[in-house]
Amino acid sequence: MATRSDDPRPLAPAPRRPRASAKGEQTRARLLAAARELLAGDGTVPFTTRNVAALGGVTHGMCHYHFQNRTDLIVAVVRSIRPEWITPLEEAVAGPGTFAERAERVIGLLAEPEAGDLARVHSALHWFAANDDSVRESLEAEYRRWRACFIALFQVLADEHGGAFDPRPLGEAAAAGTDGLAAFQSLGARIDPAPVMRALILGLASGATGT
Repeated sequence: MATRSDDPRPLAPAPRRPRASAKGEQTRARLLAAARELLAGDGTVPFTTRNVAALGGVTHGMCHYHFQNRTDLIVAVVRSIRPEWITPLEEAVAGPGTFAERAERVIGLLAEPEAGDLARVHSALHWFAANDDSVRESLEAEYRRWRACFIALFQVLADEHGGAFDPRPLGEAAAAGTDGLAAFQSLGARIDPAPVMRALILGLASGATGT
């Protein structure tokens, strides 16, 4: 009688364990939603893993099962909001069309009012970034990706003019101007963003091409 090691038949591969159960993903999503709600709050409830767990209806131990500590949770929030402010901009720039057509898509996107809680979350994240190197590095990585969208937009214009100029300074300037406008709006300034963004982006383009 052959032993198991002598059996010539190939062994069936062991079934792969799912990376995370559906219930685990739901718990993680609840924690992220609670963390976002707490970050967008008025600051009367301190942002701690215990308070996030309580708000999400999850045990404190389960919170630490999914996130090592408060910093780990905040970094996860930084990444989780990417689809709301960076991904649409990437898609607007990467879509087909001339520079003018892509610029109008970008302007239209940036003219849309930002969700109130998202603006407050960004403000809170900046505060934590000033006091936590890991949060700062994570947030800066997201902003580099965001600025890259504007650089890519002006790269299209540079290509249309045979590479006549470096698109990076123009993209960085457009990103800085957009960020400044968002800061003004977060303070309640009544500024119509569409004409401001159009003047900024098209003005930079005109200066680069002499048109």
